Order: sequence, then structure tokens, then C-alpha cells
Amino acid sequence: MSDQIPAIELRGISKSFGPVQANKDISIRVMPGTIHGIIGENGAGKSTLMSILYGFYKADAGEIYINGQKTNIPDSQAAIAAGIGMVFQHFKLVENFTVLENIILGAEDGPLLRPSLNKARSALKSLAEEYELNVDPNAAIEEIGVGMQQRVEILKALYRQANILILDEPTGVLTPAEADHLFRILENLRREGKTIILITHKLREIMEITDTVSVMRRGQMTATVKTAETSPTELAELMVGRKVLLKVEKTPAKPGKNILEVRNLAVTDEKGIKRLKGIDLDIRAGEILGIAGVAGNGQSELLEVLGGYRRATGSVKLNDQPLELNFGPSGGQKRRAMGIAHVPEDRQREGLIMDYAAWENIAFGYHNDPRFQKNAVLMDHDAMKADTAAKMAAYDVRPPDPYLAAKSFSGGNQQKIVVAREIEQNPDLLLIGQPTRGVDIGAIEFIHKEIIALRDKGKAILLVSVELDEIMSLSDRIAVMFDGRIMGERLASETNAQELGLLMAGMNGEAA
Repeated sequence: MSDQIPAIELRGISKSFGPVQANKDISIRVMPGTIHGIIGENGAGKSTLMSILYGFYKADAGEIYINGQKTNIPDSQAAIAAGIGMVFQHFKLVENFTVLENIILGAEDGPLLRPSLNKARSALKSLAEEYELNVDPNAAIEEIGVGMQQRVEILKALYRQANILILDEPTGVLTPAEADHLFRILENLRREGKTIILITHKLREIMEITDTVSVMRRGQMTATVKTAETSPTELAELMVGRKVLLKVEKTPAKPGKNILEVRNLAVTDEKGIKRLKGIDLDIRAGEILGIAGVAGNGQSELLEVLGGYRRATGSVKLNDQPLELNFGPSGGQKRRAMGIAHVPEDRQREGLIMDYAAWENIAFGYHNDPRFQKNAVLMDHDAMKADTAAKMAAYDVRPPDPYLAAKSFSGGNQQKIVVAREIEQNPDLLLIGQPTRGVDIGAIEFIHKEIIALRDKGKAILLVSVELDEIMSLSDRIAVMFDGRIMGERLASETNAQELGLLMAGMNGEAA
């Protein structure tokens, strides 16, 4: 095995962005026909390294070898020509194009599209059968779920004859069932001799699917080990540089008075589809109510109603005060004024304005705070920047630069910015959706501790997550949603994944 030529070899790769050194003298060998994991904290340089391999960035120093041949990769076309495909964390698909049109985009055989489409349709059928990548070629991207969209990205790479496939945080937007299906696809690809590089922060995935794992920390490669010869605890310590608690430590809840009361809450969307069908729930001070369920069963709509930007019928009370359910554009602002903070599920679409600086994003929604006012007309930008610097230090946001645009931070550091903004308001009720989506193990530990600390201050927390482990370890009570309804409610200490899984599949409480 040691004499085998690596499918990929990077030697001495370095890359800086201004004063920030993203990659420092990195060398790595990836053997053919294997799944090679790369893990590290957010901002460790994983995505930068893979973007160099795919031709998105040019390294300041170092060499790339593909199948033993030194290869120059100045752009993604050169990477594709070298047999490399990449599936990005945020998909690169044209939403109003069909699956088939997206597959051939950039790989057309000539000015006439029909021959290219016919060729792609035939190739797509073969690839779908071979790798369990079934997807409707005529469906528009905007009409299919994220799991299917990811399959389209993989099919795009395979259609271009990729033998090396890079996947960047591929399960960040998938349900557990979709993630399991993805793993079966990757197993099929490996069996056919494809080489796969898997960038992830999820240790369970690394242990389950990879043959070898490389660990990055602060731009450097700290270790490469056989997966079978390591453990989640060892990998976590290599990633973070210290021992990490992989389980949430918390004392039993001490619930107080009722903070949130929801009765007969119903939502019908613009297409006339009922998304919420008579939701009843209560959350008391000093407890976390977790909402479990497969994505798309009404959890998002519940958060949007309570957050003030989706209309509904029924009644909602916060501290015995009714919340308006048919509001204008100021719904979210009114919620904040009443003591509700909201970490939305999609940080990039709902939590941040990506082109704005970190200090502007941390002030958004709370810019009327007296601390940020110079007078009746002007806001105190210096106070906002100082507040941002303090929050960045407290939440270990990297780099700790208030002037940097939100889009320039890694996904996990973007999440820390949103979490810091909302939790530091000391709300009576925190709405938090997918709190650790795309976040590394060290940051997960930190965010979980902050949520527990808020609970222990006597605050009420509504937690929505597709990560069942996260729901079970953080929640005091768990309500399961299916098809817009609450299927059942359990104490976290008295249930298990199997029982919750039955409820998530729509089995009623008695059957479960």
C-alpha cells in the first residue's frame, strides 16, 4: 500500500489573505479509492485548501500532484480537466433551470442544446442507476429539496468525468435520513474506485464513513491518522488543542412561571397549503423545549410566527401579554421590544446581511438601544463597534475584526455573530433554530454552554434542530412535529431516539 501513488498530493501549500494566513506549509497525501476526511474548527483553513485544489484560489507557495503528475490548476476548468469535482457547502445551481439544464451548464457540446440535453439525459439515467442518485431530470431546482439538490451537484461532477470528488460540509443542510442516503452514495462511489475528500466537522460522520482523517488547526495540518486507529475524543482534542466535552453537561431544569403560551396556532401559506394545524404548547421560565422532526414539518413556520415575520391565526401570549399575529413590517421589532430574541435557521438569509460589516450586523434589530444613540438623530457607531469587539472576544469569533464583512467569515463564525447578538440581549424567550448547523466541535460546545447558561438564568428557550442528538442532549422537554402538528411530547430524560423516531415518522403517541 505504501508504494501506491496518491490520487492527490499537496506539498507545502501556503495561502494568505492580507494579514491572515489561511494555509501554512500544508502537505497531504490522499490515496486512490478511499474516503479521506479533513476536519478542523471553523476558520482552520479546510475550505481554503480545497478551493486551491479546485482552482478557486491560487496558492502563494506549494505544489499539486494528481496521480503522481505535477499539475498546475489555475482555475476550476483546469481542475475539472484533471478529473476533480467539488460540491460546495452552498450549492452552485441556477434555481429556475431544470436538473438537466444544470447538469450540462458549462459542459455543452456545441451551440445547439438539444444534442447536449439528449446526451446528458442518457448519461444521467446510467449514473442514477449506478450510484443511487435518482432525481427527476425535468424538475426545476427551486421545486426540489436540498437533499435532491445535493445529488444534482454530485451528478454534475460525475457527468464531467470526475474521479476525485471533494464535498464541503455535505450534510450541513440534510436531514438524518438524507445524510444516511448520501453515505450510501459515497460508499458506491468508493466501490467504483472514486477518491473522495470529505470536509466535515461532525465526528460521527468521520468515524462512520472515512478510511483516513487529517486534522487542521489554525491553518496548519496537525495530524493524519487511520480512522480505525483513532476515536472521537482524540480527534476533538487534535482539532481544538484541548480536551472537549462531547456531551452537554447540565443540571436538571428548575421551571418557573409560564413564559410562552401557544393555542390553536395555524398557518396557511401563499399556495393555500396548511403548514401549521392547531399547535398548542407552553414553555416555562428556566426550561428548554426542543422541537424534533424531519425538516419541512412546520418547525420553520412556527419559528417565523413567533419571530414576527409570518402571519397566523390562533393565540400566542408572552408573559400573559398577547402577541399580534397579523402585523406589518415591524413585527420582528415589536417581538424584540417584548423580550423575544431569535436566532433564525438560515443565518445567511435571515440572520445577517452578508455584504455588511460584523459591527453593523451585531447592531441590526437593536440599533435603537440607548447605548447606541448619540442623540435623537444620530447613532453612535463607535459604541456599536466597541460592543461588537467585546462580543467577538467573548464568543471567540475569528478573525476578531468588527470591520470585516459577514460574508468573509466562515459559516461557524457567522453563526457565533448571530448567537452573540441575540443571547447577549438577555431575552425572556430565546427562539433558536439549528443552533450549530455548519459549526465545528469547539464552537458547538461553546454555543451549547451559552444556551444552558441562559436557561439557568431563568429564561425560556424554544429549540428547533434536525440534529436529534442535539435535541435530546439540550432539551428538558421534547415535542415532536409531523405534518404541521405536535405528535407527542416527552421528557428528555424519559425517552430515546427510537421512540422519537416513530413520532417523527407520524406514528401517534399510543403507537410510539
